[in-house]
Amino acid sequence: MHNYRELKVWQQSVDFAVEVYKQTKALPPEEKYGLTSQIRRSAVSIASNIAEGAGRNTDGEFNQFHGIAYGSSCELDTQLIIANKLNFIKDQTFEELETGYLGLQRMIYSLKKSIR
Repeated sequence: MHNYRELKVWQQSVDFAVEVYKQTKALPPEEKYGLTSQIRRSAVSIASNIAEGAGRNTDGEFNQFHGIAYGSSCELDTQLIIANKLNFIKDQTFEELETGYLGLQRMIYSLKKSIR
């Protein structure tokens, strides 16, 4: 088992999820149970899966949950692209969030690679 709170990738993914919540406040009210909810859940899922994997018994399980976290970041990418194309989020906001999840993807991949 690993202490997820000491992992920089977990710390940054928590901060990123908080930023996603802030940035999605401006989405249309009719998207509250649609795209807004999906975007937020994907962002929270990144940190949650890193933490869950850290609590597992083997490095293989830990690695598997990094794969799930990476998948959540890809899901988030798709949802943010859709929100941007619908003009729910501005280009600048999209680019800032994109920088965040691409950085997390690199960190997850590096950690996954180091555990193999």
